[in-house]
Amino acid sequence: MYIAFLMEKIRVMFYVHEFWEYYFLKATKDSRRVKMKFFDRILEYMKEEAYNPMLFQELAEALGVKEEEMTELEETLNYMEAEGHIIKTRKKRYGLPERMNLVVGRLQGSKKGFGFLIPDNPDIRDLYIPLENLNGAMHNDRVIARITKGSLGTIKSEGEIIRILKRANETVVGTFEANKKYGFVVPDDVRIYQDIFISQEDFGGAKDGYKVVVQITRWPEGRRNPEGKVIEILGHKDDVGTDILSIIRGHNLPEEFPAEVEAQANKIPEEVQPEAIKNRRDLRDRVIVTIDGEDAKDLDDAVSLEILPNGNYYLGVHIADVSQYVFENSPLDKEALKRGTSVYLVDRVIPMLPRRLSNGICSLNPKVDRLTLSCDMEIDGKGNVVRYDIYESVIRTTERMTYKNVNKILEDDDEEVKERYKDLVEIFKNMEKLMNILRKKRNLRGSIDFDFQETKIILDDKGKPIDIRPYERGVSEKIIEEFMIVCNETIAEHMYWKELPFVYRVHEDPDPEKIMSLNQLVHNFGYSIKGADDIHPKALQQLLEKITGKREERLISTLMLRSLSKARYDGASLGHFGLASKYYCHFTSPIRRYPDLMIHRIIKEDIHGKLTPNRIKQLKEMIPGIAEQSSIRERTADEAEREVEDLKKAEYMLDRIGEEYDGIISGVTSFGMFVELENTIEGMVHVSNMEDDFYSFDEVNHVMIGERKRKIYRIGDTVRIKVLSVDMANRSIDFVLAE
Repeated sequence: MYIAFLMEKIRVMFYVHEFWEYYFLKATKDSRRVKMKFFDRILEYMKEEAYNPMLFQELAEALGVKEEEMTELEETLNYMEAEGHIIKTRKKRYGLPERMNLVVGRLQGSKKGFGFLIPDNPDIRDLYIPLENLNGAMHNDRVIARITKGSLGTIKSEGEIIRILKRANETVVGTFEANKKYGFVVPDDVRIYQDIFISQEDFGGAKDGYKVVVQITRWPEGRRNPEGKVIEILGHKDDVGTDILSIIRGHNLPEEFPAEVEAQANKIPEEVQPEAIKNRRDLRDRVIVTIDGEDAKDLDDAVSLEILPNGNYYLGVHIADVSQYVFENSPLDKEALKRGTSVYLVDRVIPMLPRRLSNGICSLNPKVDRLTLSCDMEIDGKGNVVRYDIYESVIRTTERMTYKNVNKILEDDDEEVKERYKDLVEIFKNMEKLMNILRKKRNLRGSIDFDFQETKIILDDKGKPIDIRPYERGVSEKIIEEFMIVCNETIAEHMYWKELPFVYRVHEDPDPEKIMSLNQLVHNFGYSIKGADDIHPKALQQLLEKITGKREERLISTLMLRSLSKARYDGASLGHFGLASKYYCHFTSPIRRYPDLMIHRIIKEDIHGKLTPNRIKQLKEMIPGIAEQSSIRERTADEAEREVEDLKKAEYMLDRIGEEYDGIISGVTSFGMFVELENTIEGMVHVSNMEDDFYSFDEVNHVMIGERKRKIYRIGDTVRIKVLSVDMANRSIDFVLAE
């Protein structure tokens, strides 16, 4: 909760938006943008210092546009204006927004009504928009704002929304409140601060206290609320399952697949056909295992390991060949791109591909033939990949292992489990040795590992949380993590040097200003960051090592995470700062991530010599849109997963009001303290409920100090708390100090 609070406060990620058709259009070869040869020329010309806003004819003459190209130029300008790339003034002159004291971006709302415009240009600061200057714009709308106070990009600048380019909230999920002749829907998302007015004829059968999906029929104007009609009733707010269903609908996560997608999936054989095996390397005699969670059904990676005569390790990573069944631009492919990723909620999975594929023919189920794309790597004793081979293969996994059982073998020395898998025990021990070598190499180069505790939530058959505890990562989890990282790096570097179009996983260098701010803060605790003006991940890794086990560890780790960029997908290899890796991609999960599926296609086309100049050009046009869509859908999934987890934590504590627990102060703010319990649940002790003294917040040292008794509460202090209340609507928990 404290991390979420900090993330929300200063924004380390772009906020989710749901323009399915728009982003799918951008991600295909038929994108209007890539067809427009004038797009880049217009931008480059307008960025010239001497440029002044021009009329259409003036611009055409300046660009040397021929008479037969005028229509295309006009279409390009209309498109660029609609997307906010350029502005058309009242006098019909075209120019760049930033040259006209305007900012284009996405509006981030707040429950108090004001907002912040998150600029498209990452070099410009967020712009504060007062409530009275929203002019009908809602959370997540794509807008243009005019600067009204301060200067562009300064911390005290304010703005006014002057144009709404695209609406984000065609539908809204919320709780219906009925009166006799009208009703309101109170949005679940507090960033949509206005209730939605519903006329009696638009109730759609909804009753008071029910969760509904409402379609906006009239957008807000001035002080007038938006209006809408109920199009779906999800159930009473207290009914089992309604809570998670509301989050699913709120994020537009499609549970059902379109009929044409299911029809295509149903035509795919459930077993590997003999003709599909031709020209593939046959690995069915090799000892290959999958290692996953006990509940996993979409098994997309398997591993093998041998020790070579020279003492090197021969690691094989074998990934489900989903591209064999999901063809480009087919209904399956279009739906997969639209979804972008599988979403893993506490009690269900919303898959990227129909279960016939994700749990069936694509899943590397035990002891059956499966088509794979393999990467064999010879790795020396220092963790260097000295030789590798990438090829199409067919495998038959020897065993479906779980993290739990491999950990019992390697950590617990469990005789019963060792006997059951006696033919594999030596392989697992060698895997652990190789994992330690790879981990040591990654550590030496400066890879950053944050030790934030993950949560395991156990539900009963009615979806009620009955146990919440920390999720412990054992040796087996680390084995798979390291094997997948080295494979992803090998694939990315291979494709980089081939100079072919590709989808990379990038994590850019942090903003120097944020690192300088972090350095100032850690200085208060007696630390410093080496080379803060030109940061290397090694410096941050060393700081994390110094604070391990200290009371300030949680605060500094959180603020460090906040200072880093958000990892995303891109068509350029920009490096991965967090992993201290120069080349990185996502190759290992094509069942559940679209970028992995896309790069499998590219690799296979390269293997078969199908990357002609025309195809390379086509891929270069497609990849930017695919990377953007995949990044957006990833953030949507992350937000939905986090909301469901917060919901179930709140529900769990609802039955424990009045109970006392020991906890650790995980954050201190001006309005109170966040306290984390041993089970990872976090709640707030509001300063108004700290009645033994008047407490003030020391922002420099991040402590709460009592004015009379001078009692100090710091991050890392152990406190005894009592559960005061639970707000299910906001998924928040309030504590009071028990002393």
